[in-house]
Amino acid sequence: MIDRFNLPGLFREHAAMAGVTLCVMLIAAGPGWTQNAPPTLGVQSPAQQPLPPEPAPQQAEPPAAAPADRENPGLINEIGKLFEKSKSILPPIQSPSETLGNLAKPATMVSGRAACVVAANGAPDCKAGADRLCQSKGFTEGKSLDTDASEKCSPIVFLPGHKRGPNDCKTENFVTRALCQ
Repeated sequence: MIDRFNLPGLFREHAAMAGVTLCVMLIAAGPGWTQNAPPTLGVQSPAQQPLPPEPAPQQAEPPAAAPADRENPGLINEIGKLFEKSKSILPPIQSPSETLGNLAKPATMVSGRAACVVAANGAPDCKAGADRLCQSKGFTEGKSLDTDASEKCSPIVFLPGHKRGPNDCKTENFVTRALCQ
């Protein structure tokens, strides 16, 4: 009769035996997976006869370079291709010294008000506004930190009874604070 209290121990014994059996089967099946050339009957033409072995050189030479790897169409190879393609898409990674060098450049925050120009797609381009704000304070370039927007309307909009049209008002954007270098 099976001891109810020793079931985990019996399970471990059966699992270990199954693991050993699986390993033995894999080892035994290993050589069977390779394909060998068909056996010959021992008859060789004069061109196929083996050459006598050359004497071993005195010094060991370094092994020749391995032939170029042929492409393996597996999952790992495809992931490798993906990483190679991503190198051209992503910006280059800076070394820690370059990153610290960029952070160590003196920068000053300035306040003011400079208009953002409207880009070709209709969005505000506040880089130019930040540059103008920084140049007015004696710096060469800047990055916008804060922006402000206001609506500029035609005076006719404020008349009683006037129905507002799509071109009566426009939004203007301004840089109010910038980090200058």
